[in-house]
Amino acid sequence: MIDTQTEKPLVWIGSSKKDFRDFPDEVKSEMGYGLFQAQLGARHRNAKTLSGFGGAGVVEIADDHRGDTYRTVYTVRFASSVYVLHAYQKKSKKGIATPQPDIKMIERRLREAEDLEKRKPA
Repeated sequence: MIDTQTEKPLVWIGSSKKDFRDFPDEVKSEMGYGLFQAQLGARHRNAKTLSGFGGAGVVEIADDHRGDTYRTVYTVRFASSVYVLHAYQKKSKKGIATPQPDIKMIERRLREAEDLEKRKPA
C-alpha cells in the first residue's frame, strides 16, 4: 500500500513542462500517471532506469503512440522532490538508445536539479 501522505512535489526543469504539455493527450495521461507514481515512491510499468547516470536515480518512462515514441526523464535522487529533467519525442528510428543530444540535456538539467537541492534550506 502506498501512503499518499508522502507525495513528493514535481519540479520541472528547463522546458520539460512545456514539452510535456505538447504530447498527445493519451501520452500525457499515461506519463502523468507514471510521474504521480514516482511522487508516491512507486514505479510505472513503462519506467526503466536510464543507464549512464550512476545508479537507479534517473528514470525514463517511454510510451508509443501512433508510431511515435515519447519519453519523459525524471530523477528520484533527492528526498524532497521528483525532478522532471526532460520530455521529448524520440526522432531517431535507429535502435532504442537515447540520442546523444538528449543525454547531454539530461546531464545539464540533472546538474541544475542538484544545484536547486543544494540551495534548499536544511
